[in-house]
Amino acid sequence: MRAAAINLRALPEQRDLIDHAATLLGKNRSDFMLEAACERAQSVLLDQVFFGLDADKLQQFTSMLDAPPNANAGLERLMAVQVPWKSNKA
Repeated sequence: MRAAAINLRALPEQRDLIDHAATLLGKNRSDFMLEAACERAQSVLLDQVFFGLDADKLQQFTSMLDAPPNANAGLERLMAVQVPWKSNKA
């Protein structure tokens, strides 16, 4: 049983388009919209994690990762901060 409500407003033309597509797939409007929204959400999230590269771009990317880092004063300051869980207090 679904417990969370999701409400939205649509133009009549948009509703009709969604209803037509849902009917073609044998689904109701809610199931169709929820499935479409979840597929899109998963795609957006995966785009943040996975990406494809051709052989040349992969070589460039690997070279950049393997190259020594450039000096970064801000990162050096951040890495020098004492973390609370490693304090000398007992």
